[in-house]
Amino acid sequence: MSNLNLFFPNSSTSGCISAMFFSYSQGFQTVSGMGIKKGKTYHTAVVVIPPEELWAPIQAIRRLHDCHYRRWMPHITLLYPFRPIEEFTHLREQFQEVLSDFPAFALRLSSFKEFHHGRGSFTLWLAPEPVEPLLNLLKQLEKIVPDCTDTRNFPGGFTPHLSLGQFRGKEHLLSKKQQFKKSWKPIAFVVKEICLIWRNDPPDDVFRIGEKVFLKSEMRI
Repeated sequence: MSNLNLFFPNSSTSGCISAMFFSYSQGFQTVSGMGIKKGKTYHTAVVVIPPEELWAPIQAIRRLHDCHYRRWMPHITLLYPFRPIEEFTHLREQFQEVLSDFPAFALRLSSFKEFHHGRGSFTLWLAPEPVEPLLNLLKQLEKIVPDCTDTRNFPGGFTPHLSLGQFRGKEHLLSKKQQFKKSWKPIAFVVKEICLIWRNDPPDDVFRIGEKVFLKSEMRI
């Protein structure tokens, strides 16, 4: 067993490393740390987090297949990398102002899709639907932090997704995808807030919520 496998015992190590250090062909965030602009950090992000009472089926897959399971909660990334935690309070106020009239919206997680990183490495993810509110939400946030556009700096633009795990080999990916689809029950929830999250360096490197920004109104599915 390699030293890397000691850290990622439940995942394909090479698949995880590909997901971490190489850009995804469909627009997933590169986290190589190369060329990052001053003032941004990979220790923070802005995300949509599904209600915790809906996590169980997502986590059942991630626990076995996602090498980021321990560090990240289930999430849909909006901004990453993001500004340092010291700026959170000020940015929350600015975000709240531009989102004061942005209505809460419903999302549904029912479709499985994948990113292909090359060399037989894949990431499986849930596609949030509809995507339009997430695209519009990102545009509003970028008005405040125009330097934090990394999630859209790809040929395919911004691709909203909730990652489930990393897989080696197309046949293995398709087999698992079909397995998950057979038992999957769509998850629906209302996005009422976005979260500014942060982490420390290892070993205390689990993301936690620092600030919340609330959308205009509460709606029911």
